[in-house]
Amino acid sequence: MPHYLLSVHHGDGDALPDGVDPQSVFAAVEAFNSRLEADGVLVYAGGLQPASTARTAHRDGEVTEGPRLSGEEYMGGFWVVQAADDAAAMELAKAAVATGCSWAVEVRPFQTG
Repeated sequence: MPHYLLSVHHGDGDALPDGVDPQSVFAAVEAFNSRLEADGVLVYAGGLQPASTARTAHRDGEVTEGPRLSGEEYMGGFWVVQAADDAAAMELAKAAVATGCSWAVEVRPFQTG
């Protein structure tokens, strides 16, 4: 079955919208993770530390502090799932949003072959 990256992007300072209780989001995401695991589609999931903690290794051997790309939003967490096709992966992303993830979820298939 193909693997897909479901990624959540947000800024370092606005990981949760105003008024959203972090514990309720963590509980909802944990419940979603448990559902994915029970359904046999979860490969791996993780939340990331803020982008400000990133370091980047470059081709010339240089190491710089901070993320490789600059922008207002960075990947804050992700799931790697297996799904029958693009539509099934999108349904998982929609379920992530509906069950408590506070941000949009991007879906990208992994390369094969």
